Order: sequence, then C-alpha cells, then structure tokens
Amino acid sequence: MFKRKTLNNDLAALDGRKFSLDKIMIIASFIILAIIAIVPVASIIVNALFVDGKLALDSFFKVLLNKENIGAMWNTITIAFWVTIFGTIMGLFYAWLLGRSDIPMKGFMRALFSIPYMFPPFFGAMAWDLLLSGRGGYLNNWLMSTFHLTKAPININSIWGIIFVEVSYYFPFVFMQVVSALERMDPTLEESARIAGASQGYVIRKITLPLVKPAISSGALLIMISSLSHFGVPSILGFSQNIYTLPTRIFQLINRAAGDFQGIREATILSILLVVVVSVALLLQKAILKSGSYDIIKGKSMRPTVIKLRSAKIPLLIISIVTLVIIVVVPLGMIFLVGLLKSYGLPLVPSNFDFSNYTNILFNNKMVHDGVSNSLILAVSSGIFAMLLGVMIAYVIIKIKPKGKGALEFLATLPYSLPGTVLAIGVILAWSGKILNINLYNTLWIIFIAYIARYLSFSMNAASAALRQVHPSLEEASRSCGASHTESLKDITLPLIRPAMLSGFFLIFLPAMRELTTSSLLYGPYTRTLGVAIYMLRSDGYITQASALATLTILLIVVVNWIINFITKERKGV
Repeated sequence: MFKRKTLNNDLAALDGRKFSLDKIMIIASFIILAIIAIVPVASIIVNALFVDGKLALDSFFKVLLNKENIGAMWNTITIAFWVTIFGTIMGLFYAWLLGRSDIPMKGFMRALFSIPYMFPPFFGAMAWDLLLSGRGGYLNNWLMSTFHLTKAPININSIWGIIFVEVSYYFPFVFMQVVSALERMDPTLEESARIAGASQGYVIRKITLPLVKPAISSGALLIMISSLSHFGVPSILGFSQNIYTLPTRIFQLINRAAGDFQGIREATILSILLVVVVSVALLLQKAILKSGSYDIIKGKSMRPTVIKLRSAKIPLLIISIVTLVIIVVVPLGMIFLVGLLKSYGLPLVPSNFDFSNYTNILFNNKMVHDGVSNSLILAVSSGIFAMLLGVMIAYVIIKIKPKGKGALEFLATLPYSLPGTVLAIGVILAWSGKILNINLYNTLWIIFIAYIARYLSFSMNAASAALRQVHPSLEEASRSCGASHTESLKDITLPLIRPAMLSGFFLIFLPAMRELTTSSLLYGPYTRTLGVAIYMLRSDGYITQASALATLTILLIVVVNWIINFITKERKGV
C-alpha cells in the first residue's frame, strides 16, 4: 500500500502543477455535494427548529401533536407495516418458487414479476381506482348490476386499498434480491440436512431462510422506506376519503401555504418526523443483521438443488399465473382501454374506442407538451450531469482514496436515503432566495438540482463497480510513458468504464422521466413534468387523456428498459 501511494505521488509530480487533477476533483466533489446535499438538509433542520433566529420548540411540538398530523403519521406507519409484511411474504414465496422449484415457465414468469418494478406505482393506483372506486369503478358497476347489489362490494379508496396497490408494486424488491441469493447458495448445506433426515419444511425454515436473511432484510427495508415516503398511491386512493399519510399531508400543507412561511414550516417539521420514522427502519435492519454469519457463496461454480413440486406443480402454476394477471395484466390493460374511450364512463366495448385521446395529448394539449419537453430536458440534463458527477466521485473514492472518502460517499448517498418529499422541501428552503439571494423556485433549475441529488448514487454505484475492475497499473503505465493525468483518464480509464457510464445515465433517465413525488412539490405553472402532467390531468377530471398519456409513458419505459438491458448484457459480455 505504501509503495502504491508513493508511486501515485511521483506520477502526480509529473504534471508539474501545484493543484493536480486529483486535488481539483476532490475539492469539486466536496463543493458540489455540499450544495446538493448539506445545504438542503441543514435548511430543513434550521427552519423546523428556529423562527427568526430563535429556538421555537413550543411551536415545533404543537405541530407534531396536531390531531391531523398524528393521524397521518399513524396511517403512514400502518400502511408501511402491512405493505412490508405482505410484500416480503409475497416476494419470498415467488423467489423460492422460481429460484428453487421445478415450476414450468420460469423465465417468462420471472420477467413478468419484474414488470411492476419498472412502472410508477401511481399508474397502478389510477388503474385500480378506475376498476374499484366506490362511486364509479367499472368492476364495481358490473358486480352491482350482475348481482343486484345496492352498493359497491369493494372500495379501493381505503387504507387496505392503498396497501394492496403498494404491495403489488413493491414486492419485487424482495423477490429480485432473494431469488438471486437462492440461485447462488451453496447446495451442500441443504443436501447435508436432508441426508441427515430433515424434512423439506425444516430445511427451508432452519437453513434456507436464515442464510438469505441479508437479502430478505435488504428487500424488506426497501419496501418499508418506499412505502413510508411514497406520495402517488396514497394521494390518488386516499384524498377522496380524507385518508392522509405524512407525504400527502406535507403536500397538502405546502399547497395550502400559498407561499406563507408558517405552512411551509409545518411541512418542514413533518418532514423531520418522516426522516425519524425512516431512520428507525434503518436501525431496525442493522439490529436484525447485527449477529450471525451469512456465508452462502463459495469459490466454485454450483447449481442449487431443484425441488420437485410433484402434485403441487399445477396448482402453484395456476396461482402464479392468476397473480400475474391481477398485478400486471389487469392494471396495464385497464389504463390502455380507458385511454381509448371516447368519453369516460362509457362501456368498455370496441364501438366506444378511438385514438382521439392520443391525438389530443400529442397535438392539442399544451400542458402535456410542456410536461413531456420539461421531463426530457430534465431527464437528459440531470442524467448526463449526475452520471459525470457520479463517475468523478467514484474515481475519487476508489482510485484517489483521500482522507474523508467515507464522508464523501455518505454525502453522495444521503439525498437518495431521504424521502422524496423531504428532499423537495429542503431544496425549496435552500434555493428560494434565502442563500445569496438565489431564487430558483418555479424554475426547472430547482427540479434539476433535486434530480441530481436524488439519483446521483445510481451513477456512482455503477461507476464504482466498473472502476474496481480497472487495475491501477494500466493508468500508472500510461503516465510513466509521459501521458498526463488527463490523457490517462481520457484514453485509458474512461473508455474502459464507458458501458457503466451509459448504464448509469439510463438508470437516472428512466426514473427521472416518470418521477412524481419530488416534482409534485417543486413544479411551477410552466415547469410541470410528465408525471405531474398525468397526475394533474387525472385530478382535473380528464381521466381518458391521463390514461392515454400513461400508456405512452409505459411504452417509453419499456423501450428505455430494453436499452438498459441491452447495454448491461453487452457490458457483461466484455
């Protein structure tokens, strides 16, 4: 290690500059992260606890103990708890079924089970609201007319409706992580137990599940944090019944404030409460993984034992197909069909279908044009900037390894660990004229900063993985031959990690194109994004046009996801 550092110092001296490229990148990384991470978080804390420079704990606790706010907090915890429980069980079941059993159609079902992960959950909320809303859901109306019922048998506009939709879209967090761990597990552990006479149930309970506990815990934590901080589903399914969670309550307070600082401060205090709840979830995960050994992967190729389902094969296949139809086919099909309707409320029959909604949103709706163009501008620009910034920070952490690299990595991942609503409030407080009189509110710039902060960790993680595979001797050899540090980076390092850079860009571009939670608090009259445009069309009663625009967004997501998979596949083949 000492020789490597000495060699790096000698090579740095070849550039003949007081401030080497390494130092410039280190300083730039800390400055940019201070702007996009430290300033918004500090603004939240200061504005929540202080008024006119004085500590105001009385008003702080008054907001926390408000009856409506306590109700919103309780709803948030209740929904997140049950979504995590049911989502984890569902993800575990299908991960085991597709990863370790001989059930047919594994590849096809695995691809379909990953589909909910790609789409915004509020699309699912829109679809199920069209089907099962208490007042006019298509399925409810059919059930009432068929069975002569006096009221709707199912009301999706409830806490349990919110739980159902969120489980449908969040269980892949556990499914994808656990199925990967199961496929990489050393098969001798389970085989030894079965040879000793243990039953299949005992092996699963005492050996398989404990060994994949880190994957289960990681997936469950993602479900919990996503549910705690989610805005779209609770707002679409809960607003009509006065069901509020902390994110939707924060949104309501910001909207009511209309620029008044007191309303914004109340939302800021609730955002701190939301961060506390999320932090408790993180501590809970650490406590679960605090003890125990989880060495499940050995240094040899292996193929886990496939369990024969025998007589249970067909029933389990039917259950899997029914599940896929309910969580994938029905919502996507409903959005597509309603987008074709001439008018919302007409029966779903071919005579009532045409493409007028698609032509209207593509050619005649200025809000949609603005939303699409704004989202494209933001997704491309934030994708490029965050990708370059992520590569620079990853290079500083992996290759330069300065003092404070741990702090640098923490600051880069901090904004993504914050709920999107909280990040939006921090950005509003930081860049609305209070710092150096810089006022970015109601401009694309404020959304741009929020997107970079939120998705920076995506590109940094992708670049870090690639940079670890680039041996230091390659760059050192280039510089020993007379190349400058800049030339070595340009000609050696960057070409080798180019696939990871492209992958990092698309990993940011895709969620930025469909983002709603953060944008819902930051958009202005002329800065609506695609997600906000869909949400606003639906809120204003243009249900068919909202569904048509959602359908086009789904097609865009599918195309971009195919590009990501193609790039990732090419990268693995190198």
